[in-house]
Order: sequence, then structure tokens, then C-alpha cells
Amino acid sequence: MRRTALAALCLAAAATTGLTGCLSGQDNADSSPGKSNKPSRKAEPFAGLTGSEIADRAVNATTGASSLRMKGDVADDESGGTIRIDMALNKKGECAGTMSMGGEGQAELIKTGDTVYMKYDEEFLREQSKGEPKADVDAAVALLAGKWTKMSATGKDAEDIAGFCDLDTVLGDAEDVNSDATRGRTTTVDGTPAIVLNEKDGKDRYTLYVATEGEPYLLRVDDRSAKAPASLTFSDYDKPVPAQKPSGDILDLDALSG
Repeated sequence: MRRTALAALCLAAAATTGLTGCLSGQDNADSSPGKSNKPSRKAEPFAGLTGSEIADRAVNATTGASSLRMKGDVADDESGGTIRIDMALNKKGECAGTMSMGGEGQAELIKTGDTVYMKYDEEFLREQSKGEPKADVDAAVALLAGKWTKMSATGKDAEDIAGFCDLDTVLGDAEDVNSDATRGRTTTVDGTPAIVLNEKDGKDRYTLYVATEGEPYLLRVDDRSAKAPASLTFSDYDKPVPAQKPSGDILDLDALSG
């Protein structure tokens, strides 16, 4: 069950880097909106910049942030279901948040220092244990449900989770973007003004939302491919990650596994 949760977290990280990394191709300049002489008209965001130039600015701003919060749904190829994540992470390798698979139950995750802490609810454990002997599932639920567990971040069972919690690792592939994105309409994402960029890679289509006020952070990415649709939002840039050791009793999984 720990490996199932681990696979889900790794998939979420891969989806994030994949969505930002899919901005590939030639830098084709799209038509830029003309300037208006009407004083009542609001200035066009990123006036004179092509979609690819805006995308470059968004990637630079996003990868330059010390922390962010990532929230949304990504497809799970293995189960055919959906993984839902809500995670804050930073470049210190700290993270805190929740995840669920197929909307069944929830697991909490915290990484601080060299330790990974996780807590599963009963629904999550039973969903991820389908097909296993009932006695084994009941025993796992009795042992783990609603209890904080811990593992060494350098241990075999936790090393990939530790990598997911490192913002540099999650966004590592985004820095080498050469985009042919085109400009779209203006809109808002959770109240923040944004411009829409449209990108395609073969038959796959992607929509990016970039903040038009303040730093040009990436606010949302929609993967509209038929095979593995996904949608992720990004917020809380440069805010502290609430990664603190849980209070109370904590079950040491490394000690249990010997």
C-alpha cells in the first residue's frame, strides 16, 4: 500500500513536468494585438510579446519561485482512474498536503528534514488494497488507518516521494522550453488576472494560464489530450510551506520493516 501511494505521487510529479515540458517546437511569432489610442481601454497585457515570449517569461518566473502550491487532477494510467493532489512544496525539499486516488479516501503527506510522514484514512487503505486477502486488509487498516507514520527520506520506500517534494526536481524539465504557444483571451484564475496561451503537440492540446499582474507566474495548465487529460493549478508562490512534524504518536515504518 505504501508503494501504491508512492506511485501516485511520482505520477503526479511526472505529469507536472510533462505538462510544462510539452511546450516544444519552433518559436513561431503569432500576431500581437495592436495598441489602442482610446484612453478608456485597459492596456493589453504583455503588449507586443508573442505567445512564445510570454511562455518563456512564465517558465522563468515559475522555476525561479522558492515555493508553490500545486492542486488538481491527473490521470492514472495504471488504474485508469484519477489522482487528486493538493500539495505545497519548496526548493528545500519540504512538502505538505493531501492526495487521493479515484476520489476514494485520502492520504496526508509531510516531508521535513530527512523524514517523510504519511497518514492514510481507512477508505484510502481499503481502496488501494482491493484484491488482497480480507484478513491482510483488515490488519493493515487496524495498524495504519488514521495514524501518522514515518520513513527515512533516504530509504528505498521514500526516496521517490522525497524527490517529488523538491520543487527543483518537479519543475526541472521546464527550464529547457522552446515554445510555439499562441496568445488567447484574457480571463481570471481564482481571481487573478491571466492570459490564455494555447499549445499543441501532435494531436494533444494544452492550455496555459499566465498571470498578467505582478510576476508572470503559471497559474494553471490544462492537458486536453483524450488519452490522459489533466488539470493543475499553481498558487501560493514564495509562501512558507507548512511542513512540520506531526504531533502525537508516530508509527515508525522503517523499524517495522526491519
